[in-house]
Amino acid sequence: MTIAIRATDLVKSYSPGLNALDGVSLEVSAGEVLVVMGPSGSGKSTLIRTFNGLETLDSGSLDVLGLRLDAAHEERQVRAIRERVGMVFQQFNLFPHLSILDNISLAPIKVQKRAKAAAEHLAIELLDQMGIREQAHKYPAQLSGGQQQRVAIARALALDPEVMLFDEPTSALDPERVKEVLDAMRQLAKGGMTMVVVTHELGFAREVADRVMFMDQGQVVETSDPQTFFTNAREERSRRFLSQMM
Repeated sequence: MTIAIRATDLVKSYSPGLNALDGVSLEVSAGEVLVVMGPSGSGKSTLIRTFNGLETLDSGSLDVLGLRLDAAHEERQVRAIRERVGMVFQQFNLFPHLSILDNISLAPIKVQKRAKAAAEHLAIELLDQMGIREQAHKYPAQLSGGQQQRVAIARALALDPEVMLFDEPTSALDPERVKEVLDAMRQLAKGGMTMVVVTHELGFAREVADRVMFMDQGQVVETSDPQTFFTNAREERSRRFLSQMM
């Protein structure tokens, strides 16, 4: 099976004696959905941000789609990875002065040098996939939070990524908007997209994840299939976390 992401002994510290990542190792197979869970401050977001070079490493090595990232953090490697890895954040980060259509088509035009007509056609297809085609000519402020997050997903997909990273994509949404974003992510997973998802959405993790990885204090506590994790977690820290979430 092809390995899309391989992390080996990742260490990241923001202050002396406090490691956000403390020797993290993992593998993500192509086509796999890995859900990363854990309490606030456990290192989840730091970890996922290393996968496309948004966070540098103090030590350890990271291979993403055959490209190496390590403490040297070469800009050339980072750019190459970002062309193949899409990311969706907690905040939507849409350009408020651009229409939804322009928000999505901008990167294909600027980065991939696509013709404007082709990029806009792709944008419409992606909006259709997200169920919000009718919003194409509106501006971000005219959309709900859930709609804006689906636009953010469409924008990330516009560069045809091989891996999608999601950093708590529903945490900034009103509860009634969460489902529409998770439904869009479910469709991506069904289509075979390789995904790493940081989330506290237990139902999504149970249904969509191939594996669940639990982190605490910058370390991987345990990794297992969802059935095992949610019904018979091995570690006390995992069970305590789940008891607080349920």
